[in-house]
Amino acid sequence: MRRDALQAMRRDALQAEPSGAPGGAAMDLISRARRVSLLVLDVDGVLTDGGLWYDADGTIRKRFHVHDGLGIKLAQQAGVEVAMISGLDQGAAAARARELGISEYHGGHVRKLPVLTDILARKGLTFEQTAFLGDDWVDAPVLARVGLPMAVADAQPEILDMALWVSRRPGGQGAVREAIRFLLSAQGRLAGLWQAWER
Repeated sequence: MRRDALQAMRRDALQAEPSGAPGGAAMDLISRARRVSLLVLDVDGVLTDGGLWYDADGTIRKRFHVHDGLGIKLAQQAGVEVAMISGLDQGAAAARARELGISEYHGGHVRKLPVLTDILARKGLTFEQTAFLGDDWVDAPVLARVGLPMAVADAQPEILDMALWVSRRPGGQGAVREAIRFLLSAQGRLAGLWQAWER
């Protein structure tokens, strides 16, 4: 199947929050989402738009989206742990992880699969219980192993081909919140979280 047709199918049928009676492909995706206990995020190009802002002294600044931040807190509240693994190791990403209560922040790891393997061993989890949201080639080895490979809308073409779920939003623009909404909806937890905020 051509990539454009495959992506159209994923966007139209798979990325929507589960409702009604989904078909076979969507049902498999939902089944995978229901097993997720750990969501692992790339940083640059996923939690950010991929841009690096350099000050005159060489300090790198990054922009994060508040929707993603609240989404991460909701995932944690629902019992889905969130981890961050980045090829770069910048203070801004570490600070954001601390702010969000993410203890599993691992910066400076271009080879991400060994890091994830260690996390899973320590927590007694499996690859099948893991979702990973990525955007670039460095994410490919992890995407090939996890139960639910996910990509942001502006990911590299090869990464889009590997993903079973693709966001509508690009990285740094609420794609993480979108992914978390999908996971929590598949697990039947999203509505209850919203009701707590409605009151």
